[in-house]
Amino acid sequence: MTDRLGARVALGLLAALVAVPGVAAAAYHADSDTGVDALDYIENEHRAAREQRLTAEQEQLLKDAQAMSQHLRHPVDATQPAPVAFEGDELTYDERTGDFMAKGKVSILQMDAHRFQAEEMHGNTQKQQVVIPGKAHMLQMTPGQVRVTLDGYAANYNYGLKTGTLGEAVGKAGSHYITGQRFEFYPDHIVVYNGTETRCGAKSPDYHLAADKMVLYPNDKVTMDNVRFYIKHTKILQKRRYENDKLGNNNGGAPSFPRIGYNSDDRMWLKWHLDHDLGHNFTANAYLHATGADGWRSNYDVTYAHNGLQSGVTYGYFEDSDEKWVKKEPSWITHFDRRLGHTHFHYGLDGEYGRWYGSGVHSTHTYGGFRLSYDPIKWQRNTLYLGTGYDLTHESYDGSRVHGARFDAVFTRDIDLRWAAYAGYHYSKKTAENSLFDYDTDDYSKKFEGGFSYRVDDRNRLVVGTRYDMDHNQWKNVDYYWYHDMHCAQFILRYKSMDNTWQVRLQFTPW
Repeated sequence: MTDRLGARVALGLLAALVAVPGVAAAAYHADSDTGVDALDYIENEHRAAREQRLTAEQEQLLKDAQAMSQHLRHPVDATQPAPVAFEGDELTYDERTGDFMAKGKVSILQMDAHRFQAEEMHGNTQKQQVVIPGKAHMLQMTPGQVRVTLDGYAANYNYGLKTGTLGEAVGKAGSHYITGQRFEFYPDHIVVYNGTETRCGAKSPDYHLAADKMVLYPNDKVTMDNVRFYIKHTKILQKRRYENDKLGNNNGGAPSFPRIGYNSDDRMWLKWHLDHDLGHNFTANAYLHATGADGWRSNYDVTYAHNGLQSGVTYGYFEDSDEKWVKKEPSWITHFDRRLGHTHFHYGLDGEYGRWYGSGVHSTHTYGGFRLSYDPIKWQRNTLYLGTGYDLTHESYDGSRVHGARFDAVFTRDIDLRWAAYAGYHYSKKTAENSLFDYDTDDYSKKFEGGFSYRVDDRNRLVVGTRYDMDHNQWKNVDYYWYHDMHCAQFILRYKSMDNTWQVRLQFTPW
């Protein structure tokens, strides 16, 4: 488990976000100690909305399908395939057999928002079959299906059964750019053989995945067999099987591409998550972290995850957002998350037992915690997140025992497409003053966090994040961020004004 999973949940309310069905974990994570990650969900929603903008061609297809529905001679039978209209410069049709031939700017429109275009096609209306021997253009905007735009060859499609094939195709499915030697279409999924997939729309993508077989499930996921990860034309990783959740409107399950950056403490650094499926819900993970200042700061684990339970053994270095670190040699960690019946509440249990090392001290670290959170409360463009819990920590080195409640409340406002703001209050009995280790621990119990973001344009966003120590009435952080989308990657510049330090990060899309 990583620092994000293995350590106590920094914000109890974020556990609720992950647990709520239909709410994906943030596709982009801010890596912040000022709470600006509260804006991540707003930013991801805006990002998804931009990705889902209709092209002129897609808008025209929906208009044509709507117009077609208004000029039908008979009511539509929901148990039968959607009506079809044929257009072309030259059309021949045999009413007895249903055979047809079309040439010259041929277009077939199905009222459920399917369109095939070609210079030549033939088929049979009784069998509801279309055959395109040459180049074919396919557009799909059917409700409930993945949005698909493909150009390929040798199309064979049954518009009644919604099954067919397409060869040597390139295009887009959802927000994913795909290619494949052969596409197979089915009512509930698409299969691609010897294909590639990327979120990078460049003609020569900065990164892509290649697989022997890909299966795309509408608005759900994509699974890949014998998948290879490439940066430009260099293969960096190969896996027997890979699954990326939320193919359609959400961007979860980011693939294993490295992130690089620079800060004054670590100098140049690299982070890379690698995992291997061991079967039976077990996964081996390596969270590689190399820095110019301290060398390797990696950690490794074997984790069991099933039905809300995560449990495993981890070993290695863990670093928090304040560059405080601890080494676990090793440690057993477990988490359990579950909705409380049919209510809006979620509860969680956390535990850890193992050897910790930091600041020249070895100790057997024992931790137990309980979390309770409420579904995000939304009204208009506002959202309120609430969470609470109780923690108990014991250290063998000095016999210290810290126990007490914690509470988190975060408010966000999605003001408009350019502006967003957040404010949060957090309380924890555990502090660096009463704890043996200062890893993932503040110097104070009560803190306020707040800030805002301003989107200059689709590629640039400015953010201010702050943290205020309410115990000692002083500002601890006032940070400034610049996020710049570089088409296939994102450049992030952060200035920590209280420390007068700079941080730079570069990461591929998706994050």
